[in-house]
Amino acid sequence: MSLRRTAAALAASTVLCAVAAPVAAADESPSAQAPAQQDLPSGLYGKDDPQYDGVWRQSTALLAQDAAGVEPAGKAVDWLAGQQCEDGSFASYRPDPSEPCTAETVADVNATAAAVQALAALGGHGERVERAVEWLRLVQNDDGGWGFNPGSPSDANSVSVVIGALAAAGEDPAETLSAKEGKSPYDSLLGFQLGCDAEEGERGAFAYQPDEKGRLAANDDATAAAVLAARGEGLAVEPGDGRGGGAAKALDCGEDGGKNDGERTPAEAAEAGAAYLTEVLEAGGGHLRSAMPGAEEQPDHGNTADAVIALAAGGHRDAAERSLAWLEKNLGTWDKATTSPAALGQLVLATRATGGDPADFGGVNLVERLNATGPTPASVPAGDGDRKGAAEKDAGKDTGKDGNGALVTWSLVGAGLAAGAGIGFLVSSRRRRAK
Repeated sequence: MSLRRTAAALAASTVLCAVAAPVAAADESPSAQAPAQQDLPSGLYGKDDPQYDGVWRQSTALLAQDAAGVEPAGKAVDWLAGQQCEDGSFASYRPDPSEPCTAETVADVNATAAAVQALAALGGHGERVERAVEWLRLVQNDDGGWGFNPGSPSDANSVSVVIGALAAAGEDPAETLSAKEGKSPYDSLLGFQLGCDAEEGERGAFAYQPDEKGRLAANDDATAAAVLAARGEGLAVEPGDGRGGGAAKALDCGEDGGKNDGERTPAEAAEAGAAYLTEVLEAGGGHLRSAMPGAEEQPDHGNTADAVIALAAGGHRDAAERSLAWLEKNLGTWDKATTSPAALGQLVLATRATGGDPADFGGVNLVERLNATGPTPASVPAGDGDRKGAAEKDAGKDTGKDGNGALVTWSLVGAGLAAGAGIGFLVSSRRRRAK
C-alpha cells in the first residue's frame, strides 16, 4: 500500500488503461484544475502538481508523521479535512475547498479511504471519518468491492485500501456486505487471487483486475496491497506484533489440487500472496521490478516498500528486512525519496513496520526529509525515547466509530496503499498518479 500515488498512466495492460478513463474525465472538470505552482496551498505536502494525488500524498505523509511521533502542523491536518465533500467522499484534489462539491466533482474511492486512515489515526475527526465510511458503504459494488471511482469495476488495489479504512474506523470488513448480493470486501479481494490452476510461479499472486476474458494476470503491486488487506490491515501496521513468523506458506496444490478458491480464508490468501512476494523479491535481488512498458528491468522502489510492509504485517520479518536493506542501500537511486511526501511516507511506514528507526535509515533521517516537504510540524520528538511512545499516545484517540470515541486498534507504522499501496500499494492507480 507506491503508495504512492498511483495515476492515469496505469501500466502494462488494456485493463489498467481502461481504469484511467474516469480519471481523464475528471481532468476537464473545474474541480480538478491544477493550481499554478505559486498557488499551492500552504498546508499541502509536496511541490508537484497535486491534481491527481493531493489527498493521497497528504494522507500518507500524515500517517507517517503520526507513526514517527511527529505532531503535524494544524494547517496540514485542516487542509486534508477540508477536502471532504458534504456527502463524505474525497476527490483526488480540490483546489478551492470553499466551493461546494457538485455533480462534476469526481469522487476518488482510494483518496477517500486513505483520508479515513489518516484522520482516524490523528484523532478528533470522528464525524468526518463516519461520513466517509458511510459513503464508501453506499458506493460498494455488488461483488463486495470497489473500483477507483464509484461505479467502476472492482480492482484489488481499491478494495485493499478500503479494507484498511474500514479497519482504521473500527469497522469489521467481513461484515461490510453489499446491499444486493451480500458480498464482503474479502469476497471481492480473494476473487483476484491466482489459484492452483495458474502457472506454478504465479500461484498466490493477485491480479489488479481480470482482463476482458476474465483471466487473471499476476500483478506485484496488487499483490502487496492485497496481502496487507487480507490481514485486515491499513497502510500503517504495528511493528513486532508477533503474528505469523518464519517463511510464508504457499498454496497447497497437492495431488488433489489443493483447496478450491472459494474455500480459502483471507488469512490463507495472505500467506499465499506473501509466499509469492518472497519468491519474486528473492529472484529480483531484494526488489520488485517496474511494470511500466519498456522499464521492466528497472527496480520499483515504491512497490518494494509496499511489499516490505505487507510481509512485516504477517510476521515475515526476515524477508521484509532483506528488502528493506535493499531500499536502504539503494536510497540514492530513488529520486522521489528526496522530495516526494508519498515516497518518503512509504519508506517511513516500511521502516517502522519492521521495527526500525526511520530517523536513521542508513544514516538518512527520513522523518526530517518528510517534514521538510510541508509546513513545519507542531512538534517533533527529541529522541528515540519519545518515538517509542508514539504508539501509546494513540490509545486515547477518537476515531469516530461512535460518539464516545470507540478505540480502534490498528497499525501505526509509519503507505499506501498502497495501497498503496502503493499502497498503495498499488500498479495501482494511486501510485502512478504520483509519478
